[in-house]
Amino acid sequence: MIDNWLPFNLKLQKLRAKLLNDPYYRLQSGEEIQIAAKLGICIDANQATVDDWLRLPGLSIHQARSLVELSLSGVKFYCIEDIAAALSIPAPRLEPLKPLLNFSYYDQESLDRPTHLVNPNTATVENLAQIPFVDLSLAQAVVQNRQSAGPFHNLADFQRRLELPGDAIAQLMYFLRF
Repeated sequence: MIDNWLPFNLKLQKLRAKLLNDPYYRLQSGEEIQIAAKLGICIDANQATVDDWLRLPGLSIHQARSLVELSLSGVKFYCIEDIAAALSIPAPRLEPLKPLLNFSYYDQESLDRPTHLVNPNTATVENLAQIPFVDLSLAQAVVQNRQSAGPFHNLADFQRRLELPGDAIAQLMYFLRF
């Protein structure tokens, strides 16, 4: 019996180290979900990043992005059934994830992020010029680039196409959504 306990304990210790030291470790099984929950790992469904969602087994990058986009647009998730509905999948498929999900509620004033995010793919020059760190010439460049090269795919595409330095993107990323 001790022989069986020791390998399990070593396996448990390795998993514990992975879970606590690697924020991108993707859980592989229901057993790992239970261990992660016991270690206090929790994902706030209403504040989760794409990387947070990707830690959960069975979720694709597209699903993770969709959940984050919905959350950023003001959708509130109150239970696992809301997540299932947002992803158009049966709720029982997500049941094993329940131990890791937390459904906290926030009023708009308590959030650190700006209350109004601007989509550079639809915004006018005037809308863009209202963003901190965006002057009129940058706002015009965004609209001109969008009209000539099509919509921006994400923040990295936005940076590359407009040839913006990293420090400018670091400031702007809190005001833009794609």
